[in-house]
Amino acid sequence: MIKRAFRPAARPSWSRLALAFGAGALGALGQAPWSLWPLALCGFAALIWLYRHTLSAPKAAWIGWAGGAGYFALALFWLVEPFLVDIARHGWMAPFALFFMAGGLALLWAVAFGVARRLGGIIALVALWTVMEMLRSVLFTGFPWATIGHIWSDHAVLQLAAVAGTPLLTFVTLVIAAGPSARKPYVGLAISLVVLAAAWGFGAQRLASHETQNTGKTVRLIQPNAAQHLKWQPEHIGEFLQRAVNLTAAPSDTAPDLIVWPETSVPYPLNDAPQVLEAITRAAGGQPVIVGGNDRVEDGWRNTLALLGPEGQREQVYHKYHLVPFGEYIPFGEALSKLGIRGLASRDGGGFSKGPGPKLIDLPGIGPALPLICYELIFPRRLRGLPRSNVILQITNDAWFGNISGPYQHLAQARLRAVEQGLPLVRAANTGISAVIDPWGRVTAETQLNVAAYLDAALPKPAAPTLYAQFYDWPMRVLLALLLVWRIAARRRLSIDRVPPQE
Repeated sequence: MIKRAFRPAARPSWSRLALAFGAGALGALGQAPWSLWPLALCGFAALIWLYRHTLSAPKAAWIGWAGGAGYFALALFWLVEPFLVDIARHGWMAPFALFFMAGGLALLWAVAFGVARRLGGIIALVALWTVMEMLRSVLFTGFPWATIGHIWSDHAVLQLAAVAGTPLLTFVTLVIAAGPSARKPYVGLAISLVVLAAAWGFGAQRLASHETQNTGKTVRLIQPNAAQHLKWQPEHIGEFLQRAVNLTAAPSDTAPDLIVWPETSVPYPLNDAPQVLEAITRAAGGQPVIVGGNDRVEDGWRNTLALLGPEGQREQVYHKYHLVPFGEYIPFGEALSKLGIRGLASRDGGGFSKGPGPKLIDLPGIGPALPLICYELIFPRRLRGLPRSNVILQITNDAWFGNISGPYQHLAQARLRAVEQGLPLVRAANTGISAVIDPWGRVTAETQLNVAAYLDAALPKPAAPTLYAQFYDWPMRVLLALLLVWRIAARRRLSIDRVPPQE
């Protein structure tokens, strides 16, 4: 049985694999910055049609893998950008990074398609495909970037995230795409249109019935626009630091209540640079300032967010604890560093050290805030298990992500986190896009990409806790489990009915 699955006959024709690859790439066009949801739905619909007309589980798995490879190759092509910052050192890794990431993540789609074919029916595929997208958040530390449900980040359907998060967005997307492949295509298409209209109508009504309300507080976001390939060059360190200080001190009609610098914007160890921190708060006129930098600790370095008091003292500190694999650390980093293999952003062979875990910080006059550093934003589970905050605070350095899609996709995920929790979100990004987002995912103020600027913006009030903030993924887990149990039972019942009666 196993040997037969790997015979050439177990693989679809190259033309069908190419069609699946192209359909997956079409699905990726729903991601930011394109946000072409009609094309994305067509791509997913084509993949489901190919599945519907593939009779064996091995061939269905190949279709799923090819579709996933096309999807992730386009959606995540920005992954090559970090390796091009220092081409001489890391450039050779770029094609391998994209190939292995796209091909590896596509294996999850292959499992969904193959197992669903064993169970039979499109419902099994929709459920298992959603499950595999959920697993991306946790497997091997997780990488839920460009999840299928993210295609709605710029559209009213995004409001469904307040009910059951990204899994519901993914599930609804696949239900809509599955309609044309139903046994009665016209009935299935009608159902798809009804589901799409209902989801869009729910989102539009929710947006129309909730206007942005402000707290009366103003935040200033600092965007120094330090190009990544120059950021740590000795001749440019002082230039970028002074630029951020000047933006902090820029006059305004109303003094900001909080000033936020981006990730690693202070180029010196925070616990060894009291004069620099004092100069920053002096430029801020004594107002609270959030800065990003590195801390020296017993076990190495930590990526750090610090709240500075009026004299430049570090009043509160948060250390990033969900690090970027192969970016901020490499497994067995000390050994691999001897071979010249290091994390892209690491300070030494072992990379960064993890912080102790999530925590809230108290912002003067604003209240509790949930701090997140860059990559941590993409994980919904990082917002759980703590008392409710008044605002989500993200500092990031998206200069690593290039200029085409990465920064826009990161911003799209910030909008999604705001909707899920019903909380405003403030993000300061080194090269952009810095933004203030209200609890319904609307961007109320933003900067342009790749410009040095500051942004003064009103801080929105938080909304009431959403259903997702209270129950998280549990409703979707129960729904998907019930669908799969029902499908397995139906398959078993069909198998029993096919057994000839015993005499």
